Amino acid sequence: MSAKVFKGKVVSDKMQNTVVVAVEMPKRHDIYDKILKNTVRLKARNEQGVVKGDEVIIEECRPFSKEVSFKVISKIEKVLEGKKGK
Repeated sequence: MSAKVFKGKVVSDKMQNTVVVAVEMPKRHDIYDKILKNTVRLKARNEQGVVKGDEVIIEECRPFSKEVSFKVISKIEKVLEGKKGK
């Protein structure tokens, strides 16, 4: 059985070794056939040194505490595209 892997944004880093990551999980409505965005806030172990606002990849692992069952695998580097000439 493979571990669950999610991509999300760090929304809180106030705890010592833990960050809160907001993960969007889109689901299709059965009747209206519309895609709904459900946001889940997961607590993850932070050993990478990520801060609030970073995009990260988290993976399910053994429980570190009562609420923390994920760990930060890597930080996603964003490529900034600047506009030329203006």
